[in-house]
Amino acid sequence: MNIAIEAHIAFRFDQPTDFLLQMEAAAIPEQILSGPGLTIGASEHMARVPGEDMVGERIWLRCQGDFTADYAITAQIDRHLAQIETLNALPPHRLPGETVPYLFDSRFCPADRFQPFVEAEFAGTAGGARIEAIRQWVAGHFAYAPGTSDATTTAIVSFVERRGVCRDFAHVVVSLARASAIPARFVSCYAPDVQPQDFHAVAEVFLADPDGEDEGIGSWHLVDATGMAGPADIVKIGLGRDAADVSFLTSYGMAALLAKEISVTCI
Repeated sequence: MNIAIEAHIAFRFDQPTDFLLQMEAAAIPEQILSGPGLTIGASEHMARVPGEDMVGERIWLRCQGDFTADYAITAQIDRHLAQIETLNALPPHRLPGETVPYLFDSRFCPADRFQPFVEAEFAGTAGGARIEAIRQWVAGHFAYAPGTSDATTTAIVSFVERRGVCRDFAHVVVSLARASAIPARFVSCYAPDVQPQDFHAVAEVFLADPDGEDEGIGSWHLVDATGMAGPADIVKIGLGRDAADVSFLTSYGMAALLAKEISVTCI
């Protein structure tokens, strides 16, 4: 699967402002990137730093006035795909150490609060079968409704209101998976069928590999309860505990969004 991505953002900073930009697709083995890449406007300072878990990169920038960034690449996706409902979960005591932080509560994903719900609603399911049940439950009970949530909305609020955007769907899936003792993380990405086209967000869960379960071996699997992106056509930007770790722009001062244009197509 080859996917062409074009993105343009523009901001205005009235004062000298530090901000962290993360809009480039991650250069990882499952996605081979080619093309001109990122072009950014003038800034006082620029420094690249690794993304969470060394997936993708962030860029520290300092700017006053108008700032623009343009990004154009083609991504070739070569990702292992599995029938997620057939996979088992690894018991927590056998999880690889690097997955353990993705069992804990985080800013937007208070997973502990959901433990009574998952045990009642998804009783009789485990592992990938529970993840598939969670995905179907969220897809069937939530409305995709732009403008009904904001950057402060937590999974608890989304769960109560039963609506939101991709960020909110992903936060709820992550929370319900962690409440089920399955490591789950938040993934920012591009995907061609997102409507309206924009930066997208999905969940990713860690489950046992069928051939390595006895040795405690597992892998990560993408899950999108919005139904707009499948694992075969998702281009990862970055990942983290929740949206706070992978916002496309985190500003340490006032920032006015002037433009955001995203185009993602299969070629």
